[in-house]
Amino acid sequence: MLILLDIDGVMVPANSWKKPEFHEDGFPMFNSKSVNALQKIISETGASLLLTTSHKSKYNITQWRNIFKSRGIKAKHIQRLSSDSLHSSRKDEILDWYKAKHIPNEGFVIIDDDKLLNDLPANIKNNLVLTSPSIGLTDELAENAISILKNKAYAYA
Repeated sequence: MLILLDIDGVMVPANSWKKPEFHEDGFPMFNSKSVNALQKIISETGASLLLTTSHKSKYNITQWRNIFKSRGIKAKHIQRLSSDSLHSSRKDEILDWYKAKHIPNEGFVIIDDDKLLNDLPANIKNNLVLTSPSIGLTDELAENAISILKNKAYAYA
């Protein structure tokens, strides 16, 4: 199972009037409620992370592991989309991943604040949990994500 994860507007609230706090590693701090919500999804489903964030190429996988670990998130496996988001929309990146790399019958959930993802084809959009950019990932949204992942797991069992 995979969590396709954005960072800004999901783990780091995107409030234009407030500058984010930064961790000693130079990356913004994650919202503590979002950390708890993401960890709950990971703990209950065993899902791995696939980073879709525009920051994905700025750090290697070891650095990403350290970023998540230092913020209290225990992810077994972290990957990142390989495409360049400066040249593709998030929607196009996810479509490309789905066509080229998605393993049939593997459950996945997309957690993002990009409203353009509402234009994904229905079979992919059904896996979307859309956050409010100024709030980020909440417990309620985490429950939705867990439900999506578990329903996919049962459907293919």
